[in-house]
This record gives sequence, structure tokens and C-alpha cells, in this order.
Amino acid sequence: MKELWTTMATLMGVWAFSQTLFLAVFPPELRFAFIQLLQRLVNCFSSYCYYDITEIEGVNTNELYNAVQLYLSYSASSSCSATSSNRLSITRGLNSSAITFGLSHNDRLTDVFNGVSVVWEHIVTPRQSQTFSWRPLPEEKRGFKLRINKRDKPYILKSYLDFITGKANEIRRKNEDRLLYTNSRGGSLDSRGQPWESVPFKHPSTFDTLAMDPVKKLEIMSDLRDFADGQAFYTRTGRAWKRGYLLYGPPGTGKSSMIAAMANFLGYDIYDLELTEVQTNLELRKLLMKTSSKSIIVIEDIDCSINLTNRKDTNGSGNKSRSTFAVGETDIRNGPADIETSGNNNSITLSGLLNFTDGLWSCCGSERIFVFTTNHIEKLDPALLRSGRMDMHVFMSYCSFPSLKILLKNYLGCTPDDVDKEVLQRLEEVTDAAEMTPADISEVLIKNRRDNKKALRELLEALRVRAEKNRSGLRRLEAEVEEMVEEEEKRALESPKEGGDATADGGCVQEERWKEV
Repeated sequence: MKELWTTMATLMGVWAFSQTLFLAVFPPELRFAFIQLLQRLVNCFSSYCYYDITEIEGVNTNELYNAVQLYLSYSASSSCSATSSNRLSITRGLNSSAITFGLSHNDRLTDVFNGVSVVWEHIVTPRQSQTFSWRPLPEEKRGFKLRINKRDKPYILKSYLDFITGKANEIRRKNEDRLLYTNSRGGSLDSRGQPWESVPFKHPSTFDTLAMDPVKKLEIMSDLRDFADGQAFYTRTGRAWKRGYLLYGPPGTGKSSMIAAMANFLGYDIYDLELTEVQTNLELRKLLMKTSSKSIIVIEDIDCSINLTNRKDTNGSGNKSRSTFAVGETDIRNGPADIETSGNNNSITLSGLLNFTDGLWSCCGSERIFVFTTNHIEKLDPALLRSGRMDMHVFMSYCSFPSLKILLKNYLGCTPDDVDKEVLQRLEEVTDAAEMTPADISEVLIKNRRDNKKALRELLEALRVRAEKNRSGLRRLEAEVEEMVEEEEKRALESPKEGGDATADGGCVQEERWKEV
């Protein structure tokens, strides 16, 4: 045992002497050059290339590091990711319910992009003590090392980093709170010089809870998904990346809920534009310029906010004055829609509204959706309804039987299998004839949500009463029409013979009109 310790002491002494001799003979510059040469030799024979992405580049934060960290946290928590790491860090921020996964210090993760495997390594090393710095740096030096096969580098490097950046932006947007904006009163600016005021958007409506025909719902969801993923398509076809929706139908059919479901589905902010607070076309244009991309611009009840009358319904007797829609006024001068108001600076013209939705200034941003709602589509000008401005017209009808089943699931938690077949059949028979809105049916279910049987019983009674009322009203209207037609026929028979032909013709015309009614 003594000889073993003696031998080890001798070897340590030889090692220390050799190290001192090596440092004395080979200066630091020569040693550094030798290490660089050795690394080059290793790289020449290696089939991989490496890229370092540090957290801080100079004195600035590296945005690519944050994007990679966010993307890898998503990949690490995804069940479809191919990861070789058995150890992940789990964090949750203060006052946050979201749990974030990430790479542990000096651990690796394998990712696959376009069929090519790449390896990420999270390197954390202690930082040397700082003497003086204008900006204090973290105690640890963090960074990611990316390893890619040399033969795959020309094909995926740039596209892979672009994919990571886009994915990180998408994840960041989903994690952020969505906002609901409204324009300030009279066009005034807030403390930041913005004409929009915002509050967090917390509306819980989704397409799953929306009481609407499932086929129409899937069609809208597919259209929204194609729009959000259609940047390349819109660029290739030379179209502005925007889309217009017109939601029309009776009150209480879920138009506002549809807008909230669209925002939650796409993760977009909402700009609720109040036209009565906009004074001029220039102010309307400035509001549009201050909206962000990935947003939904909403004008609710457009037929009530300002006076937009269908030009075909007015008497166009050669009047050359322009269409002027003055806020708070009832006078409407009809004429060409592309001439601006010159005498009245406190008005919005139809031309200004059309340019807002489909003019050159509507292209100042990208990925925007314009949504108009109205209860009376016949009151709107056809120029506002054409494709390019309102691309998709969605009729929000009365509650149908498929919509009723969605409401029963939402409010009572029961499926069609949970409801008695006879009751379900009776509901199906009277739902369409009752013409009740989803809002009316929801109110009946809310009041009795603790007792499913009572809720179904009262709902069936309400639908039956409304259906009978509609039938009696239709019969009364038909009787009135028949009575008026008979009166016209009697007048035609009792009229003098010399005027009989003209009166008969007039009676026929009146009869045809009443039949149309």
C-alpha cells in the first residue's frame, strides 16, 4: 500500500513538472493556434455543423433565442415531437395557469423538420465576474447549440429558422390576452396618442357553443381557416389579405356571439367601430390606419348607426347631389356615391365607407376581417354588399332543431339520447314553426337549468304557443288578403261599362299584388 502511494506521488510530481514546462515553452498564442487547428481538423472529418444562439448578443437581447426557447417549450410538451430528452424543466408564471415545458440545463432534444432530424442542446455556463458594465448581465451564460447534418444544411437551415420564428409568434399570440377596442369619443386620443381604447376580451363564445346549423358552421370555420393560412394565395393572386362578412337576421339570433366565436377561433383582436363617433371620412381613414394586423373590424347594426339607404329605393329624378350620410341627421340626398361632401365637413359619405372596406387605404395592413351586422339587409346599398367588400353573407336564422340540440347540451348538459324520444319528436315538430330565436330559447332553459324535465316541459309549451300564434297570424293575414281581393272584384263588377275594361285591368293588377303579398 505504501508503494502505491509513493508511485502516485511520483506521477503527480512528474505531471506538475511537465505542465509547468509546457506552459513555459509554449506561449498562450501558440496554444490557442494549436487548439484552433485541432478544431478545424475535427470539423473537416465531422459530418455535422454547429450553430450557437446565445441569449445576449453584445448588450442586446437575441430575439432568435427567445423564439427558439418558446418553440422548444411547445415541442417538448407536444406528444408528437420526437425527443431524446428524459428530463424537462416545468415552470408556471405568477398568476398564470399555463404550465411551460423546457429543456433542462445542458440537456438535448431532437426535433424533426421536413423529415430531417436536428439536435438542440441548451448550454448554461457560469459567467465570469464583471468589473464594470453599463448593463448588468445575468450570472449565467445561456444559449442553444443547433446541430445539423452538413448535407441537409442548404435545404432546411433558413426555412427551419423561419418556421421557428413564425411558430413562436403564433404561440406568443395565443398566450397573450386578446383585446377589445373601441374608438374614442369625437376622435380624441388617449395618453399614448392612439384613437382606440381597449379592454381585455374575455367573451367565452366558441363555435362549439354557438347555436347554429352545423353544416353552415363548418363552412364558416373552413373559410376562416383558409383565410388565416392564405398569405401565399393572396400574394399570388394580387389581392389584399382581407375578407368581409355580413351577418344579417332577426335580433337575438347570435350575431354578436358569432363575432366572438370568430375572434376566439383565430386568436384575433376585435375593433368595434362606432360610426356615430366618427365625424369625417378622413377620421375614418385614420382609425383604419391605427388598427393592427390579425384583427376583426366590426360595425354592428350598420343600418341603425348611420343612415345608409338603398339607392334603388329612392327617387333618382336626375338629382346630381351626392349621397351624404350625416350623423344625427335624417336628410338623405341621393346620387353618385363616389363624390365627396364639399359643403359639410361633419359627415360620412357612402364613398368613404366603401373605401374603408375596399379602397386603397384598406390595404395598409394585412390579415384583417371586416364584419358588418344588420337586422334589415334590404336597407343597405348594393354597392356595400358586393364581393370584395362583403365576401360572405351569413344569414342568422331562427333556432332550428339542430341548433336546439346544441342549446340543450350547453344549458342542460343533455344529449338527444338523454331526452325521451316522444319529447324529442314533439320538439322537432314545433321548432321550425315556432320561429323563436336562440336568445328566447336560452332564456327558458336558463330559468330551469336545475331541473331538466321542467325545462323541457316549459320549452315545449313555449314553442307550441309560439307556433300556434304564428299559424293564427298567417290565417288572419290570408283572410284579410282574400277579403280585399273580393272587394276589388265587386268594385270591378259594379263599375260603369264604359270604364269596365280599365277597372277590370286595375282589379287584376290589385289582385296580383295581393297574391304576391
